[in-house]
Order: sequence, then structure tokens, then C-alpha cells
Amino acid sequence: MIGLLDTGLSGHLAGSTRLSRRFWMDGNGEIADGPARPDLMGHGTALAELIHADSPSAPIINAQVFDADGVSSAAAIAAGLRWLVENGARIINMSFGLAEDRRVLAEACSSAIQAGALLVAAVPAMGTMVFPAAYPGIVPVTGDGRCHANDISVIGNGRARFGANPRLTDAPTAQWRRGMVAGASVATARVTARLARLLLRVPEATNDHVLARLEAEATHVGPQREHLHAG
Repeated sequence: MIGLLDTGLSGHLAGSTRLSRRFWMDGNGEIADGPARPDLMGHGTALAELIHADSPSAPIINAQVFDADGVSSAAAIAAGLRWLVENGARIINMSFGLAEDRRVLAEACSSAIQAGALLVAAVPAMGTMVFPAAYPGIVPVTGDGRCHANDISVIGNGRARFGANPRLTDAPTAQWRRGMVAGASVATARVTARLARLLLRVPEATNDHVLARLEAEATHVGPQREHLHAG
């Protein structure tokens, strides 16, 4: 099963998802949880549609941890992550990045990895490193303009392990979402879907084996480089 840690789900996927839960910080600074609400931002829905289109046989579990403005807390994200693991998510898509390290999130990621979950997280191609992509054991993914819709690249530059197409132009998602959901978030969802397909083929495979298989299928190897032109 694929765990989605994002803004939630709307549309047909919301109705077909077996498990959905919302996590937030209440007025007393405590983490609360309850039934998931519709995805008012559209980010999670767009990524879930992309994952489902590429890996339709893999069930999605929805942990809604971001609000309509894309705001959350590390504690709420950690609570959602723990819930996903407890409910059997093997791969967890984390198409976001926090600028600052937070112990509660680091500990939740470490526990999830120890439990056997494969955590796939977005990282921008340039700029300050983000979390959870920077944590040990995470699979960091960024957008790679060389990649077509079905391509995967092995970047391995110490910042991102994999790259994928960063655009939603081929996805069966609403036109209005395509301009607002792009970059490493989309690339991460593509890698999550490909890993899910590999696991469906060989469900007993270890995480290391699945990642090695993905590397072997890569269309591009090495970091994306800018073309230099003589002036």
C-alpha cells in the first residue's frame, strides 16, 4: 500500500480510498486527529491521481496533514506518518520539504524506516537542503528536465538519489491544478508510483532490492547538467 502524506484527497479517489485520516495541531498545541476533509488545495489529489494512473493496483492510504494553505507542523506530519505505518503503508510519498530539522519528524522517519517502510521525499534541485529528504534512509527525489513521463534518472549527487519528470502535463488531473503542482513534488510521486509497480511484481523484495531494480531501469545516469554555449 502507498501512504500519501499531503493535503488530502477529493473526487473519486477520496471515495475509493479505504483509509483516510486528518491530523492537525489544536488550540492547546496538542495533536488532534479526525475524519479527513476534502482537499481544498488540490496538491494531494493531483499527486494521488498521478500515482494511481501509473500504479492503479496499489491502494492509497490518505494522511491529511496540510491545510488548504499548505500549512502544517512537524508534529502533525509525524503523527500522520506513524498512522500510515501502523496501517500497513509500505511506500510513503512525502512531496514536501521543511526548511528546518525537527526532532519529532526525524524520530518518526527513523521509526518508519526501521519498521520497513520506504520513504520517498522531495528535494529541490538547488538551494538549501530540506527535511525529511536530508534524513538518513530517505529516498530523495528531484525534478529532472531530461526525463519524459515514464523516465527515471539516477542522479546520485549527494542531494538527490533519483529524478523524474517534474510536470503534470501527461497526468489525468484537472487542468487548473497543472500550473500549481510541479517540480520535485511531481517527480517524487512518479518515483513512488514506479517503486509501487516494482513491489507489486515482487512483493517479497527488500527495499534495497527494489531501489536497485529502479536504478537498473534508469533512462539517465548522473546529474542533469546545463548546456554551455559560447558567447
